[in-house]
Amino acid sequence: MLNQRLQQKLLQKLSPQQILLMKLLQIPSIALEQRIKQEIEENPALDDARTAESEVEGSENDTVDRDDAEEETYDEYDKEAEEFSLSDYMDEDDIPSYKLNVSNTSKDDEYREIPFVSGTSFQDLLRSQLGLRRLDDKQREIAETIIGNLDDSGYLQRDLDAMVDDLAFSQNIETTKEEITEVLRTIQEFDPPGVGARNLKECLLIQLRKKQNGESTAIDRAIFILDRYFNEFTKKHYEKILHKAKIDEGQLKEAIDEILKLNPKPGNSLSETTKTNYYIIPDFIVRNNEGVLELTLNSRNVPELRLSKTYMDMLQAYAKNKKKKSSSEKDAFVFIKQKIDSAKWFIDAIKQRQNTLFVTMSAIMEYQQDYFLTGDETKLKPMILKDIAEIVSLDISTISRVANSKYVQTPFGTFLLKSFFSESLQTESGEEVSTREIKKILSDCIDSENKSKPHTDEQLTKILKEKGYNIARRTVAKYREQLHIPVARLRKEL
Repeated sequence: MLNQRLQQKLLQKLSPQQILLMKLLQIPSIALEQRIKQEIEENPALDDARTAESEVEGSENDTVDRDDAEEETYDEYDKEAEEFSLSDYMDEDDIPSYKLNVSNTSKDDEYREIPFVSGTSFQDLLRSQLGLRRLDDKQREIAETIIGNLDDSGYLQRDLDAMVDDLAFSQNIETTKEEITEVLRTIQEFDPPGVGARNLKECLLIQLRKKQNGESTAIDRAIFILDRYFNEFTKKHYEKILHKAKIDEGQLKEAIDEILKLNPKPGNSLSETTKTNYYIIPDFIVRNNEGVLELTLNSRNVPELRLSKTYMDMLQAYAKNKKKKSSSEKDAFVFIKQKIDSAKWFIDAIKQRQNTLFVTMSAIMEYQQDYFLTGDETKLKPMILKDIAEIVSLDISTISRVANSKYVQTPFGTFLLKSFFSESLQTESGEEVSTREIKKILSDCIDSENKSKPHTDEQLTKILKEKGYNIARRTVAKYREQLHIPVARLRKEL
């Protein structure tokens, strides 16, 4: 049965300005520059004050005769015009834009642009070596396909059966797995040694066989060990290798030394290999000025924004024009007003973002003052998002967005802001310490251990307990994995 009734609900919704601010908070400085450029392209009422050209002032408004039929008025437009106040968009204290522009360049100035770096790619070097081999047209096409499927490390990750189908469908070449294997062996003879391998074992064996000199040496033993006992070698089960291969420890060490000289990623050894370099641009810079910490925001890539003078002049002209407006003029007014409102919101959001970042990082810097003065990780205090949120009187989600993907430059290096947040643990004396401090001590213990008999997780647990850190073995294992340190067996050296 259908019925009607009144019901009240209390809902909390975010305004578009709040949503914009949250999105701007969580992106780093390098992404903020792109976001601002995107907004400038989409909103013509927003200008970059550094690159905006000087505009000619005092331009006269063109008057165009219009037909009386266009002099229609609409109540909604008239009502909006009455509610519109120019003082909401103009500030008497604003400095005219022409006073902020610098025009000290001339057409005789010399402009130099940085040229793009060009070089020979890894695949191009391999193709150049094809010309030194006697291959027919079919073999050359197969070789081109193989080279095109090599990754940056020089490995062939594509299955040979799949390459048979690729050649048949894409190039109409009928071939077999055996023919591809034969061409692959030819490519494996190219420089750098080890290129064209399908796995690490094959890569290392190719390099060792190229170093063979016909005599029974450590290289032959290295080939024998990799060929027969590769799994045992990767897991460092040296006792099994000594027993099965019937060699002594000295001979095994000589063979391992030869293997360690090899390059597991031959493709990366070429200086001509094109690589993309990623640079970290810090969002915050902390300096130690004779014992006083100074914090600055990195705003180098953030352009200075302002409202477009052209759009503001159009808005003033509309406000001064007391004549009845046509429908097209009213539509233009609505468009200009919307774009200026959007530009003002964006400028305010950028300012609020910078202020929130500065306040939050200042609280973190004060909280971890001992660390920023000394650089000693053992002086890092336990700190969670809630601690900083209470200091700056902001929500935890806001602090999380500030810490997301942000970097801080300190006198001791550039670090991810999230790395300063850590849980706390109690020592035997009842003192709360940061998990970063325990990880630092754990790392130092492993660095100073005897590599012939590395410490197990159980032994590391006992060492930490002797230092006053009462934690479980599984916690030690978790911290060791977070530090990307392998287990004791894989740290063992002869």
